Amino acid sequence: MNSTKKVIIDCDPGIDDSLALMLALDSPELEIAGITVVCGNVPTKLGCENVLKVLNLYGREDVPVYRGEEKPLSRMLVTAQDTHGMDGLGETGYEVPDDFSVNEGAVDFLIETLKTSQDISIIALGPLTNIACALKKCPEAFKNLKMLVTMGGSYKSHGNCSPVAEFNYWVDPEAAGFVYENLKRPIHMVGLDVTRKIVLTPDLISLICRFDDRKSWFVTEITKFYVDFHWNQEQILGCVINDPLAVAYFIDPSLCEGIDAYTAVETEGMCAGQTVVDAYGFWKKTPNAKVLTETDTKAFMTMFLNRLFPGRASVISKQLDTIYPSFCKVNGGGCR
Repeated sequence: MNSTKKVIIDCDPGIDDSLALMLALDSPELEIAGITVVCGNVPTKLGCENVLKVLNLYGREDVPVYRGEEKPLSRMLVTAQDTHGMDGLGETGYEVPDDFSVNEGAVDFLIETLKTSQDISIIALGPLTNIACALKKCPEAFKNLKMLVTMGGSYKSHGNCSPVAEFNYWVDPEAAGFVYENLKRPIHMVGLDVTRKIVLTPDLISLICRFDDRKSWFVTEITKFYVDFHWNQEQILGCVINDPLAVAYFIDPSLCEGIDAYTAVETEGMCAGQTVVDAYGFWKKTPNAKVLTETDTKAFMTMFLNRLFPGRASVISKQLDTIYPSFCKVNGGGCR
C-alpha cells in the first residue's frame, strides 16, 4: 500500500454496494476515476441515484458517475429488490441530491479510460454486463487493465439465488462467461466462499449506531431491511455484506487467500450462473482466475470500521477482540 491505486468501480447499488463505495471513498490509497452503474440489484437508473446518495453523504460531487447497461446480454433482468428494498437502500427514502449529475455511456467511459490510462484497475461489484460489453466492443483497450476484481461466483459454497449460483453471475451468466473466457488475464474472484464470512452482526451494528454521526446513521438505517431479509431467508443474525470485501481485498490482498484455477461460468439450464472451478486441473487449461477461498474476518472488520469511523480505533479494537476472540484464528475457526 505504498502508492495510489487508480480504479473504476462498476456497481449496482444495493445496500452492500453502497457500503463498499463508502469504504472506497474512505480509503486514501484509491483514486476513483469514475463509478459505472449496471443493472442488477436494482434497475440502472435507481442504481445511479443510489450512487449519488452515497457521494452526497461524502460531499464528493467530483467523482463522475456513468449510467450503463439496463438489461443483461441475452435475458430479462431479475432484480434483488426483495433483498435490498424497492429503493435499493432498505426503503429508507433518501432523496436524490439536486446538485449531482449522472453521465450517459458507461461502456464508452470504460473503453476510453482504459485506452488512455496506464495501470488502471476495475472493481466490479455487480453483474459483469458493462465489462462484457466494453470487452466485446474494444478488446484491445483491456491491454492496459492492471487488475479486475469481481464480487461474484462461488467455489465450494452454495448459491444465494439458486442451489449453485451467486446472484451477480446468475443475473447475467452470459456476460460473466464471456469475461472469464476472453479477458486474457487472471480475474480475482471474490465469491461467496469468503464474502459469507463478512457479517455485520447485531453487536457490530449496535457499535456503529453508538458512533452517532451521519455515516453511522446511514449505515444503520440502510441495513435494517437487510438484517430482516437475512433472518427471514437464512436465519442469520445480522447481514452479509459481500461487496466491501472486494474493495478491501483490492486495497490489501493479504486479507484473503485463494487458488489459481481455470474457471468457467455455466450459462444454461438449472445451473445458470454457476462458477465451475477446475481446482485439480482436469481441463489442462491455464488458470484464468484467482479464486478466493479464505479471509481474515477480524482484519477486514478492523479496516472497514476504522476507515468509515476514524478516530475510534481503541473502542473498535476492544469490541472486535470481544466478537472475534483469539481462538478463532486457530485451524480456521471461522475467521480464516
